[in-house]
Amino acid sequence: MNRLPGLGLALLALLASCGERPRVTTNFTVTPAVVVADGATPVTVLLRMSRAVSLRDVNVVLHGPGRLTSINALDGRTMQLSYLPSINPGAAQLSVRGTNMAPASLELNAVPTWRDSFGDGTADILRLTALDRDSFRQWFTLLAERQAVLPAGNREREVTDCAALLRYAYREALRRHDSVWFRTTSLEGLRVPPEIEKYEYPHTPLGANLFRVRPGSFRAEDLENGSFAEFGDAKTLQTLNTYFVSRDLRRAEPGDLLFFRQSEQRSPFHSMIYVGPSHFERGGRWIVYHTGPDGRHEGEMRRVTDDELRRHPDRRWQPVISNPNFLGVFRWNILREAN
Repeated sequence: MNRLPGLGLALLALLASCGERPRVTTNFTVTPAVVVADGATPVTVLLRMSRAVSLRDVNVVLHGPGRLTSINALDGRTMQLSYLPSINPGAAQLSVRGTNMAPASLELNAVPTWRDSFGDGTADILRLTALDRDSFRQWFTLLAERQAVLPAGNREREVTDCAALLRYAYREALRRHDSVWFRTTSLEGLRVPPEIEKYEYPHTPLGANLFRVRPGSFRAEDLENGSFAEFGDAKTLQTLNTYFVSRDLRRAEPGDLLFFRQSEQRSPFHSMIYVGPSHFERGGRWIVYHTGPDGRHEGEMRRVTDDELRRHPDRRWQPVISNPNFLGVFRWNILREAN
């Protein structure tokens, strides 16, 4: 009779474990060593295993900001990951699990960067990539033109003047367009553009404050000192959030803005959106705008071709070089390619 059953079981377990191989361990190498929260500079992470494993059984999970853009096996012991940081500073956790592997994790701590290559008051982290610039233009013009083709009673209530139209289309273009968003809009069933990948509103260092309202180059303290706000009038949008392209309308691209200054009016600055080819019909290059309130009249959305606007009966509204009231074609700062 075995009087020490606990000791006997422990001895059997020890003898059995002597024939087992130790668990696989993982070492990490990160390049570059400093991770920058710019949403654009990829980080390469090498995972080196202590011995060969079936990499198909290795589970890699990222928790926190940023995203993994690729995972590749280099050989039986090495995996290469490409990690793209968010524009929001902070730590992401990379966890590695697998059969007969010791759990391993790596913290990727992204440090902030507030560079402003053009000194225009917009941080480079907010400037979009080439693919995202195209997506933004499509979303921005689709949202603006949709307001013009909808019956007046179905339009967004916030769109009450020319600047409100710009603010609405700009903000909503930068959102994540999920099923909840579509249920609150009039765009269900329409063919929509690809999503913007670099970031989404309002999940940026600026939060809900999209528009610069104080002059100056971008500095870290601008995040807290009132330099940005949710609201900006037409003059503020033109002078602090866009840059001049040309006074030749032929240089305009979809999503560009036309600004006018009518000095004799109470609100002298006015804006229009150059849509280019319509999202809803064939032919023509289109421009949409809201007239703004005029006395007792609330104003209205208008949608005209560029040729029709050039022939506007009031020469003050013609987008031509000879019209001194036409300030020109402007482009959003976030569409300015960072150096």
